[in-house]
Amino acid sequence: MSDALAFWKTAHVLSAAILFGTGLGIAFFCWFGFLRALRTADIAGLRLVLRLTVQADALFTAPAVVFQAVSGLVLMQLHGWSHTSPWSITTWSLFALTGACWLPVVVMQIRLSREADRVPSIEALPARFHRWFRLWFVLGIPAFASVVLLFYLMIAKPIAITLA
Repeated sequence: MSDALAFWKTAHVLSAAILFGTGLGIAFFCWFGFLRALRTADIAGLRLVLRLTVQADALFTAPAVVFQAVSGLVLMQLHGWSHTSPWSITTWSLFALTGACWLPVVVMQIRLSREADRVPSIEALPARFHRWFRLWFVLGIPAFASVVLLFYLMIAKPIAITLA
């Protein structure tokens, strides 16, 4: 294995681990922070959880997403794999599905944070806040499943990969 291939492969796997771990951590932190804040009527706690959720996505998730795409393309080039193989089409489709779920979630997290900053108490949160939060949770399910499938495809490569 060439040094370039080893570098890009290692960086790609590390980036995928950051993406997966950060996504799971953000989901856990935000979900349980939200439930705790509701249970204890702690608007300051909810504000903090939502602010940190937005910051974590900006600092960790977004760069990892970009790097995954770049390093994936570089690895395909280094391996000489076709961009139209069943494996490539499947992985890029799952990547796009994940992004299609994640981008609205990012927008919702920002809205949730801003909405929590506007109200004086948990009880004053409007119905749309709770709708956004439910949708945030629902969109996380296919995104998480897609990332798990991407890990499987990245490691097992059970679908035909053709050379370019």
